[in-house]
Amino acid sequence: MTGRQHKERPLWRSQLIVPVNVEKYVARAHTRGADAIILDLEDSITPAEKMNARGLVADAARHAAIGGADILVRINRPLELAVRDIETVVSPSVVGLVLPKVETASHVRLLAEVVDVVEAQKGLPNGHTRFVVLIETAEAFFHMREIAGAHERVNAVSLGSEDFTLATHSQPDPDVLLYPKQQVVIAAYAAGVLPLGVIGSVATYQDIEGYRRAIARSRRFGFQGGSCIHPAIVPLLNAGFAPSQEEIAEADRMIAGFEEAKTKGRGSVSVDGKMVDIPVVLRARQVLDIAGRIKALKPASEYAG
Repeated sequence: MTGRQHKERPLWRSQLIVPVNVEKYVARAHTRGADAIILDLEDSITPAEKMNARGLVADAARHAAIGGADILVRINRPLELAVRDIETVVSPSVVGLVLPKVETASHVRLLAEVVDVVEAQKGLPNGHTRFVVLIETAEAFFHMREIAGAHERVNAVSLGSEDFTLATHSQPDPDVLLYPKQQVVIAAYAAGVLPLGVIGSVATYQDIEGYRRAIARSRRFGFQGGSCIHPAIVPLLNAGFAPSQEEIAEADRMIAGFEEAKTKGRGSVSVDGKMVDIPVVLRARQVLDIAGRIKALKPASEYAG
């Protein structure tokens, strides 16, 4: 796991979930400004439409990718469907797979073996296809750390609010989800992967201000991005999981003050009335690193039309 700790985590502040068989949603997905687009083959697709939807992914992925977003595909849980999905959708345009209802680390490794074979058959470099693993059952909750660190393909972990609360006979309310979602953050960082999620349910997309507050709270708890089912939420996720101008300016001042203190042989300094030492400086550098990566992104407006 040591090598994984030094890999740059993906920048996925926002992941827009799009049913792959709804043409009007797919057609506009690339203009929405999301860091990642999740083409869905699972919950938003009826059983009768699974085969047809699978065949739509190739064209949908190529079109959705023109805006610069990373394209992910949420596959199905039954192994029979999952294997068929993988055989069809793994391609140069698809950066990764979202794995629903993962139960154990061995489940992740089994699917990774399938992807190994498919990548080789299609001439893709081994490791091209990343995994986002979803914790959605009570059983999986207790294997979260092992699941997050199961394979090098795992780049992110999230808790599926609706499925998890259904499995635990609870409600997808922020206070109910706080404990399990906080455990996701800890498990993700222990494994060196990205924690994704909002402390609440993505089903409440009409409550814009409530969503904004939930995103801000989620970032304070350590999440680095979240998913949504409505494009109106994408700008909220992008802004909420990004450092503000005030945070960037403060980080600059802290680093400058600390570097000056070092020249005088001191290991800490007061900046803006706050004590700044090594951990604070490292956090400030993280802020500037994320801000720099966001600044390098091409504005979504350039793809609108």
